[in-house]
Amino acid sequence: MLTPSALEALQASFAANFDLRAEVGASLSIWHGDTEICSLHSGFRDRARSVVWDKHTIAPVWSATKGPAAATALLALHDSGLTPERPIGDLWPELARGQLARYPIAALLSHQCGLAALDTEAPVQDHEAVVAALHDQIPKWFPGEGHGYHPRTFGFLAEEIVRRACGLSLGQLWRTRIAEPLALDFWIGLPESEDHRVAEMLTPRPGIDPASQEFYRALGQPDSLTAAAFASPRGLAAVGEINHPATRRLALAGFGGIGSASALARFYAMLAAGGRANGQQILPEPVCRWAATPLSDGIDKVLLVPTTFTAGFMKQAPSFPPGTFGHPGAGGSHALADPARRLGFAYVMNQMERSVFPTEKALTLIRAALA
Repeated sequence: MLTPSALEALQASFAANFDLRAEVGASLSIWHGDTEICSLHSGFRDRARSVVWDKHTIAPVWSATKGPAAATALLALHDSGLTPERPIGDLWPELARGQLARYPIAALLSHQCGLAALDTEAPVQDHEAVVAALHDQIPKWFPGEGHGYHPRTFGFLAEEIVRRACGLSLGQLWRTRIAEPLALDFWIGLPESEDHRVAEMLTPRPGIDPASQEFYRALGQPDSLTAAAFASPRGLAAVGEINHPATRRLALAGFGGIGSASALARFYAMLAAGGRANGQQILPEPVCRWAATPLSDGIDKVLLVPTTFTAGFMKQAPSFPPGTFGHPGAGGSHALADPARRLGFAYVMNQMERSVFPTEKALTLIRAALA
């Protein structure tokens, strides 16, 4: 639980994001078990600052989608009697012309299989075209040769794992098995009925976070692996495109999730509690172990900083205190689980920043919450 002084520090840090750090609209949520112990909302949903951001506001969270997507893929494997240790070829023999067939599915989910960038152009809106490109792709590296973040292709890898394991789309399985039992306002493929609640995402302000300068230098070099990874598959490169209703329907499991801070924090609190919530076992215990167990670490070939990944979640990176795991989203959103404290944390906002990892807007809140 949070002490009165910790709650006071959280409130002060949250207010400072607006007073000192140019936040426009945001929510902070922290859950302990089945109880939301901190819920803060402020600012505006739109650039014109005409629509108030409140507890019903939902927003695109970019790569913070990967946590829910990874949990859904792990659930699909479990339901099908598979484990992440099973060879990729048992589920998806065509991938990378069979060159990855003998490696474990866990390597695929922990960014070790060298499929971060595609040599064949495929539109991000066309799942089948991207899968065909993945089939043709010669891996940039193989498991045992390091790891590198798959910013865009990860979602298609997770989606295809779910489809092959259980015959449903990832967004469908997420809603029916995880989101609806927990009453989570979080979608991977937003229905039109929820459009009226969505915050407008705002283009990053000038200036680059010092910790991200090497990454942005590489991103600006057209022939770099970093640039190729963040452009594969192609399309939806501009921030403003995420605001289009058609984009919200795409169910992009790597970066297309839309939801509330409360939903993400509740999801991570459930993971922190070993998959239990409301007296039910929402996720099987093995899924929670797979989500928390480190699989790859070292200097990330794409992000160019030290990272550690489990089967789909980040565990050690600049914005993760020891023992926690979760996933940040481009521009500043962040969510994580702290099993030792049985806490779930999430910060969701709309004024993006030029940083590969969350900056002080989220980090000051994490430090106050986990002090």
